[in-house]
Amino acid sequence: MVATQLTKTTRIAVLCGGLSAEREVSLRSGKNCFEALLRLGYVNTVLIDMDRTVASRLVEEKIESVFLALHGKYGEDGCIQGMLEILGIPYTGNRVMASALTMDKDMTKRILKEAGLPVVPSVTVYQNGKRSDDPSVCKTLQFPVMVKPAIEGSSIGMSKVDDFSNLSGALETASRHCPLILVEEFITGKSLTVGVFDRHGEPVVTPILEFRTKTEWYDYEAKYTHGMTEFILPAELPEDVTEAIRQTTLKAHQVAGCVGLSRVDYVIDGQNRFYILEINTIPGMTDLSDLPAQAQAMGVSYDELVECILQTAQ
Repeated sequence: MVATQLTKTTRIAVLCGGLSAEREVSLRSGKNCFEALLRLGYVNTVLIDMDRTVASRLVEEKIESVFLALHGKYGEDGCIQGMLEILGIPYTGNRVMASALTMDKDMTKRILKEAGLPVVPSVTVYQNGKRSDDPSVCKTLQFPVMVKPAIEGSSIGMSKVDDFSNLSGALETASRHCPLILVEEFITGKSLTVGVFDRHGEPVVTPILEFRTKTEWYDYEAKYTHGMTEFILPAELPEDVTEAIRQTTLKAHQVAGCVGLSRVDYVIDGQNRFYILEINTIPGMTDLSDLPAQAQAMGVSYDELVECILQTAQ
């Protein structure tokens, strides 16, 4: 990429929308980030809904720096990052390798497990029109299980399955989004998430956020509907468990090669045993999103958080 010094007149594009199943969420994130950048005085910022002509659009607009507010396929998986590398345009957040790795939940778990970090027991099933793996491998797991596309976000295509006899329908649902399907044990307990973002050039770990949802698990409806989820911030955990999770979060961020920002999702059971579920490299920035709430809890406003993310493009 071409080195650049950000100024208030730098020509910045906020990329959002895109082609993934998370398009609508990304549009909301992008709009918020765009408005924050204008409030911060970056007067030459434009909002671009990414499509397949995005490369020519960036050149035509003489874009000097890109603020990524894309979620899911082509935006969070290393594709847009690789294109921006070729164009020589600096961009916010994680680079190609970390983006591609963490988008794949199966590969992420393999890397984290190899590093000695706690992950939920799971198996991976391949299904592309017809099964190439016998789903009976899932019998090694304790039911209930969660069935999810290995490469997708926002809980899209996910199902909870209580016993093996009901597995096939969930596999079919997940396969509509990705031929690689992760089946992992459902851990009864609390859902947690922890953010990491660069502030003054150093990664800082946010307070731990606990979700209490009105749905059975933290699904798409709970994530993006007002009133469906209560945030407990900071999470109500013993001090030693809190510290252990925060240390694990930073290690996971580093092991995955993340830079600039990430968000690590967990589940913790009744014995305070915690497990990493996944790593998000472009966390949501909507009114209901986790990272802005976590930043606010540590005294960092939405606009300051956007400024911190922008600075990772240098």
